[in-house]
Formats: sequence, structure tokens, C-alpha cells
Amino acid sequence: MSKVRCTLAALLFTVALLAQETEKSFTVGLVSDVIKLDGVLDEAVWKDADGPNDFQQYFPSDSILAKNKTDIKMVYDNTTLYIGITVHSVGDDWVIPSLRRDFRASGNDNVNLVFDTFNDGTNAFMFGINPYGVQREVLISGGGLDLRGFNTAWDVKWKGESKRYKNYYTAELAIPLTSFKFKEGETKWRFQCYRFDMQSNERSVWYKVPQNQLVISLAFMGDMYFEKPLGKSRTPLALIPYINTISEKNFETEVGNTKLKAGGDAKISIGNGMNLDLTFNPDFSNVEVDAIITNLTRFEIGLPERRQFFVDNSDLFGSFGGSRDANPFFSRRIGIASDSIGNSIENRIIGGVRLSGKLNEDWRLGFLNIQTDEDVDNEIASNNNMMFALQKKVFARSNVSMFFINKQSFKDYDFIERDDEYNRLVGMDYNLASKDNSWFGKFYLHKSFQPDDNKGNFSSGAFLGRNSRHFNFFQDIAYIDEEFRSDLGFVPRTDIFKTATSAEVVFWPKSKLLNNYSFQLFPILTWRPGLDFKNTDRDIRTSMGFNFTDQSQGQLGFSNSFVYLTDPFDPTRSEDGIKLPANQEYHFNQFSLSYQSNRGNVFFFQTDASLGRFFNGNSFSFGSEINLRLQPKALISLALNYDKISLPDPYPSAGLWLVSPRFEFTFSKSVFWTTILQYSNQRDNLGINSRLQWRFAPLSDLFIVYNDNYFVNQFSPRYRSINLKLTYWLNI
Repeated sequence: MSKVRCTLAALLFTVALLAQETEKSFTVGLVSDVIKLDGVLDEAVWKDADGPNDFQQYFPSDSILAKNKTDIKMVYDNTTLYIGITVHSVGDDWVIPSLRRDFRASGNDNVNLVFDTFNDGTNAFMFGINPYGVQREVLISGGGLDLRGFNTAWDVKWKGESKRYKNYYTAELAIPLTSFKFKEGETKWRFQCYRFDMQSNERSVWYKVPQNQLVISLAFMGDMYFEKPLGKSRTPLALIPYINTISEKNFETEVGNTKLKAGGDAKISIGNGMNLDLTFNPDFSNVEVDAIITNLTRFEIGLPERRQFFVDNSDLFGSFGGSRDANPFFSRRIGIASDSIGNSIENRIIGGVRLSGKLNEDWRLGFLNIQTDEDVDNEIASNNNMMFALQKKVFARSNVSMFFINKQSFKDYDFIERDDEYNRLVGMDYNLASKDNSWFGKFYLHKSFQPDDNKGNFSSGAFLGRNSRHFNFFQDIAYIDEEFRSDLGFVPRTDIFKTATSAEVVFWPKSKLLNNYSFQLFPILTWRPGLDFKNTDRDIRTSMGFNFTDQSQGQLGFSNSFVYLTDPFDPTRSEDGIKLPANQEYHFNQFSLSYQSNRGNVFFFQTDASLGRFFNGNSFSFGSEINLRLQPKALISLALNYDKISLPDPYPSAGLWLVSPRFEFTFSKSVFWTTILQYSNQRDNLGINSRLQWRFAPLSDLFIVYNDNYFVNQFSPRYRSINLKLTYWLNI
């Protein structure tokens, strides 16, 4: 009988423990005390404050408590959420590569707090801090399903300070409630916190997350209750004017000038859930530089959006359709145009308005309207660019969305063809995310309209995936009609029916060396409906991946490819090269391997290589990035890519180099100097971008930026400029 009682007691204890794990919560107390934000938790208010503790290990195991404690306390007043953090470790050798804001979490000691203020498991605000008091903030969208919904370009005003001690550090954060969006009268937010502990090689979370899920997944969160309901947020007005003086010279045309440019943005909160962004004569000059990529494919490569005006609620506009095949709205299209000979050049934005956010708990709305200027000399019309999006939450974490896009010129130009007078799209998406994130998917149907062309023009797709601890699977199907067109979208090619299937098996051995290893089969097949559904592309990939307990990673891969070229193609993109002929079949195989070391090491690197056939010849590719951390003042890196393409005569062969050293010095948390060199013989360019940034006030900066570009084949100057830019963030 006693054995039965003991067994029953153990069972009840286990059930109670599991219930406790799945229902973690704490209460945020309302205070009137003044908190001095110095990183020292010496105010009396912290002594009795409640908050999340008892962190769970996420890596290298997800089944035990964290080795080192993390204690968090939270209180709030009518305007601000205050957070006190105590972080313990085995020593005080903290890993801090840089003092610059918006650090990358991996390879750093840091704590990150995630707030789902509308309790929808879809969107969240994240704030992070490290032992040196360096801050980061991120917008998470799409339920944290993948890193495409992890937007580090978002900026908002808040304060944070840290204090380091032996074997631990403390931090204090003061986040204005106006930095969040939430429903008036709300009493509960969903909350998660995750920590990187580099000295113990440990990652931990407050609310348990299985390792087969991303640590940023919004499916795994506890609850934070407010002592009294949150009131109506006041409506702050942020004005962000700028002045930019630029002196430049184009050595190809021998034209140079010096000009002064001024403009700015305004950010207005409407109620507790909506943002109104205004921009006038915005400046998108080269204070940020895009990475150059060697392109051996037949298709365009998309680069991420960095412009602050497009960042807030960007998922409302940019997450429609398939990101790889048929994204109907790609904000980087705005402000770029093709001149009369097909070159991409900057197209000045006159101004714009953007309204986005939550209407209520279930509905989100987005509206964007931007006017670009005309450039008659380069045969570029003035266009109005508009998008309207509406999203409705359904079930636990899914949603249905619809949109309307219109790009149109309201003026008659002699150089504009009838087909280019306007481009319109309508569409609807269903985004699936199960409560525990084990099932996810997307189903969409879009249609475009051009002058005298309203029949067909469809883009549609279906995606369904399953994520579990030992087996992962997804099926992706896309159909893009030959006449489908999105002038504001990212559509690498039309007239395709494409399927991509992935099946992956993951093993979790009990090993001190290996955390997990996996096998994946990934076939991608493409047919051309306009060619009687001829199979034109087939890429069957297999790979074996290794994740080690020291946070390094490796992969071995093999691919079998088939391409039926429908257009001539020169993969070297040489100026006078003879293109591979169209209407021919090409079969080729390639082997690949890659390795990435632990980013927390003083010297860390990643490398990859591939070898095999390539169309009717051979190829060898090698890429590597090495980094040296001289913390916390300097981070020096060198990215190197080499692609050797050997094709039989008379087709061109080439050795394509892409070399990019980067030097980043952070003299303090407010003064940064970054210099990037990018050498590409495929683009015949050596670019130098050197930027000195002084953050003299929160989110207010003085930039001095020097750009220099040279032709590399004959090494002569190409373009040179120097910018002096001042921006100031003023809250009214």
C-alpha cells in the first residue's frame, strides 16, 4: 500500500511540476518611487519586486535548469516599465565584441527580453542589454518562425545601464510605455527572456523552448500581469530632421558637384496600437553600405531593407506571397529606377506617408503612399507607389491577409510605353502557425493588372511544414503566370510551376562532443507552363549537418542538377563573353562542405567550399570569413570568396574574386568608426566606405562618410564622395 501511495505522490508531483512549467507567470507592481538608472539595484523598490527567474537551459540541453542564475525584477509607473536584472556566471571574463548598439546576440554575453503586448503569438518587441550596458532592440514578426521575421533595423528611445562585478553583473532598463503598442486597459502581456552565457557555453530561457524550435519563437511564452490596468498611451510626436552636405564626383562623366540636402521624418502614435510615419525629401545616402555578392545564377538577388521609414510593422507589407519566388511588395524597389540604357540608379523620393499597426486585438492595418520624382534626362517617370494591407487573426496564431498595390504615373511621358503606365495587384494570403509551432504554412493567390492586360496574370502558392524534435518536413508549391508582374515586388522569374520538398531526420546523441546531427533530402523541381510544362530545372540536394556542443557547426552536401536553358547565359558575366546557348540541356553534380566555429572565441571563422561540374564545364568555389575580436574596442574581419569557372572554348572562363576586409572600432558607446573595403573583379570595382559616427544623443547622430570607388581592371577612379550628415531625434 505504501508503494502505491509513493507512486501516486510521485505522479501528482510530476503533474504539478509539468503544470508549473507550462503556466509560468509573475506580477509587475505599480510604484511611485524614483529609480536612478545607473545599473545598480540599490533602490528599495527592487527588494520586493516580482519577476521571472528559474531559467531553463536551451543549449546544450533543453531538459535541465540553467547552471547559472538569472533574476529579473519588474515594476512600472504611469509612463515607464522598469526592469532590474542580475546575471550570474562562473567568472567575469565577459565576451563583448563591440560597444556599438544593435549587437548580434550570438558570440556575446547578453540578456534579451521579449514582450508580446497583444497576446497574439505573432508580433513582439524585444529589448536586449549586455554587461557593458550596450543596447539592442528588435521587432519580431511572423511568430518568430524564422529569422526573416527578426528585424534589427528598428530603433526606439529607451535607456539601459549595467554594472559589472566579480562573477555577475546587474542592469537597469527604463522602457517608456510609448515604445510599446498595446490595448488600453490591458492587464496581461506574454513574456519570454533568453540569455547567452559564453563563459559556461550555455543558452537559457525563462519559458522552456525545445531545441528544435528557434529561441525567438513566440509560441513559447509565459505571462506577466500588471497590478493595475494599463491606461491610454499618450500620443508622442517624434520629429527626426536631417541635414546632409555631400561633395561628389563621377570620374566616368567628369561631373562633380557639392550640394546641401535637408528633410526629415515624423513618427506619430495614434492611440495605443497604430503608427503614422511621414517622410519628406528623405536621404538614403551611403551611410550604410550593402554587401556585394558574387552572382553565378541567372536571377536577381534580393538585399534586406535598412531604411528606417520602412521598418515599423514591415511584415504587414513585405510578408505576402513567397519570399524566394513571388513577393508582391519589396520596399527596396522604391527609390530605385532603371535609366534609358537599363542601369539601376537612385530615384529621388519626394515624400510619403505610412500608417500601420493594430486596430484591435484581431485586426491589423497597413497603408503606404510614396511619391517619387521624375528624371526626364534618364527617362524616369514620377510615380505614385501605394499599398493597402489588412490582416485578421484567426485561430490561436494564424491570420488571413489581403492587399492592394498600385504603382502609377499620373503624367503623360513620351518615353513611357502604354504597358508601363500602371501596375496593380490584389491578393490574399493565409498564414498558418499552430499553437505549439509544430505546424506552419502559407497559402496565397495574387493577381496583377496592367493596361489592356487583365486576363490571367496569377501568382499562387502553397506551403506546409512540420517541425518536431526528430523529423522536419515541408512542401512548397508555387505557380507564377507568364504575364504576372509586380513592379514593386521581388519576382526573379515568371512562367514557372515549382515544387520544393524537404525531409530531415535529426538525431540527438548523448555525447560531450556532438549536440545533434541530421540528414536532409531537398529536391527542387521547376516546370515551364509556357513550354508545355517542360521540366527546365531540377536540383536534388542531400546534406548531413553537425551541431557541436561547443556551438560550432559543420555540413557536408551533394547536389545533382539539371538545367534546360531557355535564354543564353554567361555565368561569368564577362563583358565580351560568348553566352552558353539556349535550348540545350546541362547536367552537373557538385560536392560541398562548410564549417563555422564558435563565435564567442577571440578568433572565430566560417568557411565553405564546393567542387564539381558546372553547366558544360567545371567549377570550384571557396568562401571564408575570419574575425578577430579585440574586445570591446575593435572587431576586425576579412571575407574572401573565390569562384573558378572553367568552361570549354569558346565560352569564357574566369576566376572571380570577392575580397572584403572590415575594421570596426568602438571608442565608446557613442563613437564608432567603421571602414569596409569591397573588391570584386566581376563588378570591376574596388569600393571603400569609411564612416565615423557620433551618437551625441539617443538615436541622434553625426556622420562623416567617405566613399571611393575604382575600376580594378585598369585601376582608375570611378566615383568619390564625402558626406557630412546630421540627424536628430526630437520627442515632443
